[in-house]
Amino acid sequence: MQAIEIAAANFDRHLVHNAYPGRGLVVGRSSVEDAWLMIYWIMGRSEHSRNRRLVIDGEILRTEPVDASLVDDPSLIIYEAIMVLPHCHLIGNGDQIRTIYETLQSGSSFDAALATREREPDAPNYTPRISAMLELHEQPGQLTMNILKANVADPAYTDRTTYRPALPPTGLGLGLTTYDGDGSPLPSFSQDPLLLPCEGDIQAVLNQYWDALDADNRIAIAVKRISANGETSELIVHNRYT
Repeated sequence: MQAIEIAAANFDRHLVHNAYPGRGLVVGRSSVEDAWLMIYWIMGRSEHSRNRRLVIDGEILRTEPVDASLVDDPSLIIYEAIMVLPHCHLIGNGDQIRTIYETLQSGSSFDAALATREREPDAPNYTPRISAMLELHEQPGQLTMNILKANVADPAYTDRTTYRPALPPTGLGLGLTTYDGDGSPLPSFSQDPLLLPCEGDIQAVLNQYWDALDADNRIAIAVKRISANGETSELIVHNRYT
């Protein structure tokens, strides 16, 4: 099977016909220009999880509540999802992205930052923390991805898995989500990074992924376009609730 067919099959199985892949991220290469794409989306089942949107704050993408009066505990729903350092772009589903950002600023590493973090403490789901870093200091660049999830034998412990995959070809990306599907408790993502499509311009990619997500559970999505050398970027957002 060709890579593009694998990506299409993964997209169909894991997003189109999956009621709850949860939060997700994709890092890939545009099919229409020499640029990188980062995709991030939020899903939610509870009123608390649905009470948020994505907002652009300079070069930062962050979450914020739609109705601040309904927020009981902001610790797991309010965070920066995309941050940037010179020629280094970060994306993830929680405040571990701030930890990575600050650790890199101090001269340490992506792995060292995540060694200090755990899966989310939301028993019984123990939602995984998913993160990625795209480094473009030198061409063609380097992609690093990570998932922190509860150990199957004892969820008090966290399994830390880092991937350093070959860069995806034009029109394709690699993605992680928090869950394999719906359930109670929610089943943590159990696969390697999925090959997924990145076809069309930035708006077309946003529309493709938004349309694929379950209409009852999708909350917000953003796509970031990054020039091949990492020097310029563009960020767009679509929110269910404004």
